[in-house]
Amino acid sequence: MRIQFILNGRKTDADIDADLTLYSLLRDKGCLSVKCGCETANCGLCTVLLDGKSVLSCSVPAGRVDGREVYTLEGLQSEAEEIGCFLAEEGGEQCGFCSPGFIVNVIALGNEIPEPTEEEIKEYMAGNLCRCSGYMSQMRALTKYFQYKKGER
Repeated sequence: MRIQFILNGRKTDADIDADLTLYSLLRDKGCLSVKCGCETANCGLCTVLLDGKSVLSCSVPAGRVDGREVYTLEGLQSEAEEIGCFLAEEGGEQCGFCSPGFIVNVIALGNEIPEPTEEEIKEYMAGNLCRCSGYMSQMRALTKYFQYKKGER
């Protein structure tokens, strides 16, 4: 099957098998920020934006992105760096393996809820697992990040 889609702002096409996942397609296209930790849609490492909404790419058939827009961390560098600075200041980045999916989900959260409450942050980020940082440092970082963004508006 031949598909065409926008990947990180660029028109892209691919010949795919019917059972190919979006995760595998993105890795084949050089998007190495997209990680896979569970292959069961439980860890959030493979989070990408599909038409602006966060999705777990390990559970999305690649054929579903035909005619749509996909963003990975590679296409979100300025936002990612900004969020990454807040995580680093609070010690919330640790090993960094989960960071790409985590940061993409933070961007999706900010797009959907520009001024989230602490409870909204916790609920939205619940699907992103991290084995290194504990979650307090990440919560502090995100609270400060969204306060900072509120001041920019």
